[in-house]
This record gives sequence, C-alpha cells and structure tokens, in this order.
Amino acid sequence: MAQQAPYQPALLRLLHGLTAALVPLAWLSGAVVFAKHDGRWFQLPALPGDWIDIHGTLAVLLWPVALLFSLYALSAGRARLRQPANAVAMLALVLAVGSGKLMQEDWLRTGQLDALPYHLHLLAWFLLSGAVIWHLTAVLRRGGWPLAASILKLRVRSRG
Repeated sequence: MAQQAPYQPALLRLLHGLTAALVPLAWLSGAVVFAKHDGRWFQLPALPGDWIDIHGTLAVLLWPVALLFSLYALSAGRARLRQPANAVAMLALVLAVGSGKLMQEDWLRTGQLDALPYHLHLLAWFLLSGAVIWHLTAVLRRGGWPLAASILKLRVRSRG
C-alpha cells in the first residue's frame, strides 16, 4: 500500500518555501560578493553588476521571512524544533540574518575584512549550508520522499 504523505500546515509550507527560495539565492550572491571582494578561499570570473547591492536586496527580502519563520518555529512549530537538524538550521538562519544586519556594505568595498559581524556572517553561511544538508538528510531518513514532498503540496485543509 502506498504511504500517504503527511499534511504540513499551510503557514509552515509558505514560510518554508519562501525561505527555501531566498536562502540559496542569498548564498549564491554572497559567494559572488566574497569572491569579488575577499577571495581568500576562491575566486570567480568578474561578473557584471553590483553584487553587494544584489545580496543586500535579497537580505532585505529574507529578513522579514526569517523573522516570521522564527516566530512560527517558536510557537506553532515548536515540536518540529525538537529535531536537531531543524533547530540547527533555524539557528544558523537567525545568525546569518542577524550578522548580516550588523554589517555595513562599504566594509567589503573598502577592503575591511576584519570586522566581527563579517566573520560571524561567513560562519553563519557555512553553518547554514551544512544545516540545510543535514535537514534534507534527516527529512528523507525520517519520512522519505512522501515527507519531503509534503512541504511542496499546495492543498490547504479546511478547518472543521
């Protein structure tokens, strides 16, 4: 008998989906910013555009989503935070957004690579990368593809 996919609350699916769309875009734009302005670990060919502003725009979009997702996680989603992979992913997201808010965009443009918020931001994005991989692995181990696919469902249950 085919396993029925569990139902995920609509607000969780919305906030998770927005986060899952914005985080990779922020990570990729941040990698371009890092390669262009820091480049200690890797470099990329020169890409046109002001990537600090692109990264900052994505951060402006991610900030309220991360805030709402965190509030959801601490209230209605509290039980899901008992899963270590979920908790670490949420903490890494909060650290990434929080440290990014503490940064000033001109630091990298002027070569100021020693600011504590910048180092916290780099650490947060490494943690978030690992946490997302851990989260996906844990979801697949716990519920397989039905659980993983349930976060993508558009169906909303009626209350009643």
